[in-house]
Amino acid sequence: MLGRRVAEGRTAEVYLWGEAQVLKLFREWMPPGAADYEARIARLVEAAGAPVPAVDDLVEVEGRRGIVYERVVGPSMMDLMQADPATVPRYAYLLAELHAALHAHPAVPELPSQRARLQDRIAAAEPLSPAAKSAVLEALARMPEEGTLCHGDFHPGNIIMAERGPVIIDWVDATRGSAAADVARTWVLVMGHACYDGTPEWVRPLARQCCAGHLRRYAELQPITEEEVAAWIPIVAAARLAENIPEARGWLVSVVEDRG
Repeated sequence: MLGRRVAEGRTAEVYLWGEAQVLKLFREWMPPGAADYEARIARLVEAAGAPVPAVDDLVEVEGRRGIVYERVVGPSMMDLMQADPATVPRYAYLLAELHAALHAHPAVPELPSQRARLQDRIAAAEPLSPAAKSAVLEALARMPEEGTLCHGDFHPGNIIMAERGPVIIDWVDATRGSAAADVARTWVLVMGHACYDGTPEWVRPLARQCCAGHLRRYAELQPITEEEVAAWIPIVAAARLAENIPEARGWLVSVVEDRG
């Protein structure tokens, strides 16, 4: 049933699987339980009513674990932005509307704690000095404890513009926590991608435009301020350092140091 590969990322590849499904096949080096964990999270989020691909089954192909998902056909929001930069403001607003609607869904108590995940990742962020880690962890401890449904990897590349409407994919980092932290994570992801080593300079103003539009529209829909999001940015950036993305390291460290 394994068809052609249609997408790939750092942790997995996506293949066609029969007529109406895809298989997200995790890479050999991923932990054995990664697929099972993501499938459980995806089912919890689907039950909460979020617009996500339906999970069918877990399978193994040549020793690699994978998840069979409903096949969602359409370009990503990022593809559309890159194809026509003039659409960035419009899609930034749509991104915010999807994000705000997601945060309005009921909390999912079974999801892991955002705070605990951030703590673990900050502790594992090798580029940070012990003093910097301590300062960021102290800042995290002062932040309010919340139980909102958070995606954890919400950016235009994870929004599929399907015929039925936008569908949100890649829920492995979903947690219950602060909506402001989830919005800050989007800023770190979008601006970070534009500022990584080797990214063309012309991408940066588009990323800034996307982030500004996303935050402006989100604040119209949910009670949040720019200051609340800004307070989370160095915390989220410090946690992202644990993901060991070499081209991102310098920019992330600068965000932690400049905003901390």
